[in-house]
Amino acid sequence: MANGNNESINLDTLSAQQLSQVKKQLDEELEHLTSSFAQLHAAQSKFRECLRCVQDKNKSPALRENNSILVPLTNSLYVGGTLSSASHVIVDVGTGFYVEKEVTSAADFYQNKVGEVGASIKDLETIVQAKTSNVRVVEEVLRQKMVGGT
Repeated sequence: MANGNNESINLDTLSAQQLSQVKKQLDEELEHLTSSFAQLHAAQSKFRECLRCVQDKNKSPALRENNSILVPLTNSLYVGGTLSSASHVIVDVGTGFYVEKEVTSAADFYQNKVGEVGASIKDLETIVQAKTSNVRVVEEVLRQKMVGGT
C-alpha cells in the first residue's frame, strides 16, 4: 500500500479504525478516477465523431460550397448559414479557441487527439487497477482484524 509520496505502510500495524479511514480514502480516489475514466471515454468518442465527420466530408452531398447548413451555437440552439468553403473547417482546439484548418490538417488533429486520449485512458486504467487491488488488500486486512478482534 502506498500513499501520495510512495511510502509503504504496513497494514498489520494499523488499527481497525485507521484501516477504515484508509479504505474510505481509497474508495474516494477510486470513485474520482472512475469518473475521470468515463469523461476520457466521452471525450475520445467526441473526437472520433469529429474525425469521422471530417473524413466523410467528401461523401456528403450536403457539404458542398454555397449549400444551406445549420450551425450549432449551443447543444440545443442552431442558426441557419451558408457553407462558404468546403475545403476548410473550424476546429475547437480547446479552452474556447477555434482555428480554421484545411480538412486534411483537421483530420490529423483529431487523429492525434484520439491517440492522446487513448494513451491517457490506458494509463488511467492501470492506476484504477492498482487502486482496486489496494482496496481489496485493505478490505482483507480489515476483515482479518475484525474477525481476530484486534
